[in-house]
Amino acid sequence: MEGVSADRAAFCERSGCHTIISLEKMKDNATEDQLYLDYFSQNDDCIFPLHTSISLFLLSYCDCKTFTVFLVSPGEIASDAQLVGKALSEDLDIRLIKKCQLPLVVQSCCLPAVVEKNGRFLRAGLAVVLRHIIHKTFEADPSRKEVLELLGFKKTCLKACAEVSEWTRLCEISIPLAVEKFLAVSSDQHQNIPVEILQFEKKLREPVRVHNDDKIRRQKVQQQKAFVKKVTNKMSSEEGSLAEDLAFSPGDLELRVAFSKLTVQKGPVAANREPSHIRKMKTSELPPLEHVFAEGLYFTLADIVLFPCIHHFLVFNKNHQDKILELPLICSWYWRVQEVPGIKQTAAKCNMQFSHFVDYSSFPDESLCSICTTADEPEEEHEDTPFIGGPRPTMTKLMESGIEAKFSAHPCPSWTLDWNSLPAAVNPGEGKMSNDRALRKQQQLNNIVALVTKLAKSGDMIVDFCSGGGHVGIVLAYMLPSCQVILVENKDLSLIRAKERSDELGLNNVWFIQANMDYFKGAFNIGVALHACGVATDMVIERCLRVHAAFVICPCCYGFIQNTAKFTFPQSHQFKEVLSYKEHMVLCRFADQTAVQLPPERRRIGKHCMGLVDLDRAWSVERCNYSVQVISMEPETCSPKNNLIVGVPV
Repeated sequence: MEGVSADRAAFCERSGCHTIISLEKMKDNATEDQLYLDYFSQNDDCIFPLHTSISLFLLSYCDCKTFTVFLVSPGEIASDAQLVGKALSEDLDIRLIKKCQLPLVVQSCCLPAVVEKNGRFLRAGLAVVLRHIIHKTFEADPSRKEVLELLGFKKTCLKACAEVSEWTRLCEISIPLAVEKFLAVSSDQHQNIPVEILQFEKKLREPVRVHNDDKIRRQKVQQQKAFVKKVTNKMSSEEGSLAEDLAFSPGDLELRVAFSKLTVQKGPVAANREPSHIRKMKTSELPPLEHVFAEGLYFTLADIVLFPCIHHFLVFNKNHQDKILELPLICSWYWRVQEVPGIKQTAAKCNMQFSHFVDYSSFPDESLCSICTTADEPEEEHEDTPFIGGPRPTMTKLMESGIEAKFSAHPCPSWTLDWNSLPAAVNPGEGKMSNDRALRKQQQLNNIVALVTKLAKSGDMIVDFCSGGGHVGIVLAYMLPSCQVILVENKDLSLIRAKERSDELGLNNVWFIQANMDYFKGAFNIGVALHACGVATDMVIERCLRVHAAFVICPCCYGFIQNTAKFTFPQSHQFKEVLSYKEHMVLCRFADQTAVQLPPERRRIGKHCMGLVDLDRAWSVERCNYSVQVISMEPETCSPKNNLIVGVPV
């Protein structure tokens, strides 16, 4: 493997990485997982970037000491960074390093990032790292169930990647960046409230949906009726204190349900069986539940992420009450979070000094509504009526403009691996996969490995995006030992299975990165993806174009393609001149009609639509000095989604 090390050193030199700590040395010295956090500066109790403040806040809240924490400075270690390390050293093992000292695998990703002890498994991105901290805390102490509950009822809080989830993007990226930008300006200068903060305020006005909301909403009906009856009796008899009853708001049920999970109780919230007329009410007739915390009734990781951001925003505006008055629901949420057990102690550890704002939780609902309606809101985008019609008019329109699906000849249609001679851990058939499915997977891999082998050179870096369990990446790493292979996948369990297979094979040329695709920023030579769903295909292409890398991609789930913050469809100027967005979506929708159980003619049209969608992608990439071909896998029966987009820089 000496040649591999030399090639890797050459790659590092080409990438501009001249001063790095070797992975072997880091592994020898490491006794714990290593958490790397960016450190730019500090302003009072706020550490920049806010991702670092948020990460340290969660570590303190969880009282998690299973990590060695590195504050990473872009240049020389600043004196205030030394103070940060000393201030938190009692609770956390914090060390200070320069960016040029990062291991190469960490340099390939955005921070925050966690490297496991073996040095080859990395997790990057705020949401991924925070979820990992929670799991490690619970793993070290299974009695900490309140920490695990931060992940929500189905353990999916902030699990959906920011590229497809508006909520994850708002919490993980948009609000922290907006607050950082806001804090960078002098407090004396007038600034409008960031639109991202207003989006959170709007989110808190929306009805809450939880797994048992039907039951709770029926309890709310019963509670409201009892409340109205009690107030009516008091008004008619003029006895007692009406003010005491009015202090009890209809939202009290949500508060009791929410805080029942946060405090030690002998039993659940008391709930009598509802009268029959309430049990028979239709779901549509039940009152909505009100937000207690960011995602609804229960305190989750989203609250942990947003709390430091909103805290610093409110403290910065403590002399501008007009801004705070525009955010009544956020202010009420801010006070409620402080009452969660452990939050005030955590804030004290992080030197967060709470300021005194108006507590909106004591305001009558009518007052809050009047304030809410005065706040500026981001304008909602109203979609036009959906396009209705089949694919034929759209296909005819393209044909009349001289645009038809074009498939290039497969360069090596009969190439195949000798699967019987390969170790079991290389074979995708290992495990619970049926024989038929295993054969089709082998055929798919034959196509990708054949094309990548023709492109690869010794010392190349190959990235398997959306790698799943590593079917593509493991085979490539085994077949191309002189290349470094990186598996990038958002799902941790899939990546763990891939690592187990790699360990069984004794592969030393594989890195495993659990991260959203946007967080991977390393240089590489070839990008591959097998069945990248929807716009994931376009994201892989965009990553490859950014570093001028070749790519071999098999798209999937064309029906999930839609306009995003990064991509608009159609993409090529040839298609834009002919088709509208809605017409292009018709092609995408029918491109998914290729399942084997469908009639042959319908599958033929689906294949043609697939070819047109990928032709639009290919023409768009060709503008970037690439030679691009759309090829069908051999045999085509290996998958209903059997297109390959192959791009090579020219």
